[in-house]
Amino acid sequence: MNLSEARLYGILDLGYITPADAPTVARQMIQAGVDIVQLRAKKLPIENFTKLALELAPIFAGAHIPFILNDHPELVTETGATGAHVGQDDLSVAEARRLAGPHALIGKSTHSLAQARLGGAEADYIGFGPLFATPTKPDYPPIGVADIQIAVTSVPVPVFCIGGIKLENLPLVLAAGTQRVVIVSGLLQADDLVAYGRAVKAALAQANLTA
Repeated sequence: MNLSEARLYGILDLGYITPADAPTVARQMIQAGVDIVQLRAKKLPIENFTKLALELAPIFAGAHIPFILNDHPELVTETGATGAHVGQDDLSVAEARRLAGPHALIGKSTHSLAQARLGGAEADYIGFGPLFATPTKPDYPPIGVADIQIAVTSVPVPVFCIGGIKLENLPLVLAAGTQRVVIVSGLLQADDLVAYGRAVKAALAQANLTA
């Protein structure tokens, strides 16, 4: 998939699922219509992270879905991933690109308009948030939805809004001006991940029609 066409970004976060469940959840994400997926496993030893990424990469490659590694650009080539994602306190985008290779996608987390503009000048896409309070980013205060429209229109790469976004507050986020979201716990803790993801995609498609 072309990154510019991606709307729903899912994260395989091992804070919510086990490594053993990750391949099954990956396939459910594909069925749900998730457009791009990141593997995030902050506490997993590097050798286990590598093994899991090697297992997941062919699943996403077969579905033509970009597969992103959180924090480990040095493993992109080895595992067959599409790219890597770095935070404000991680490697620079330039260093991540050097490690991941010239054709890798590199994403950057941003938490303000200033960071969004800087990240958008160097990364292939940015995450913008957290919009709402979320256990995934406990160290960052929520930034709300007021600046979404400015970020989306002033940053030259895709802007994926992130942080506490779920089906119930998705209309508010879309009304604020975005057409791209990252959903973590909403997907991973849904009773029916496939149905939940498809409902999100339907809401995103409607936003595209009315934007």
